[in-house]
Amino acid sequence: MLIGVVSDTHNNIKNIKQIISLFNKEDVISVIHTGDIASKKALDQFSTLNAKLIGVYGNNDRNETGLEDIAKKYSFKFQNPPKSIKIMDKRITIFHEPEEIDSFILKNPGVDLILHGHTHRYRNEIKNNTLIFNPGESAGMLKGKNAIGIVNLKSLRAKRIFF
Repeated sequence: MLIGVVSDTHNNIKNIKQIISLFNKEDVISVIHTGDIASKKALDQFSTLNAKLIGVYGNNDRNETGLEDIAKKYSFKFQNPPKSIKIMDKRITIFHEPEEIDSFILKNPGVDLILHGHTHRYRNEIKNNTLIFNPGESAGMLKGKNAIGIVNLKSLRAKRIFF
């Protein structure tokens, strides 16, 4: 069972269209956006996704009007971070900024997967038996340097797909 992970799309409509196409080809059951969508027009693009969209608002989203209306219109499940969910018996927590992750893990043992964005940097590590993953840059202008993530929930292994 696969989920998609994307972060920091920052209103890059061209890249968002590629991201959606990649996730639709991968046949993921859900896509988790770790924040910084940056506009309601950008969030609206995700309506063509063939999977559930779940996510958190990033620092560039919190003052952006209309995002909540678009999320509600398409039944996207968004909120301010952190957001804890369960998919296929895996406990997943979504952050935007990573600063609170270490203390969260210590206070919440048994979380299987933590996803975050904000840094635009790749991260794939295990801490206290929790996989922490950030696929990295997705809104850049350099072709082939942007990435989305795919997480296999059965094996808890994450990979990146570059575009």
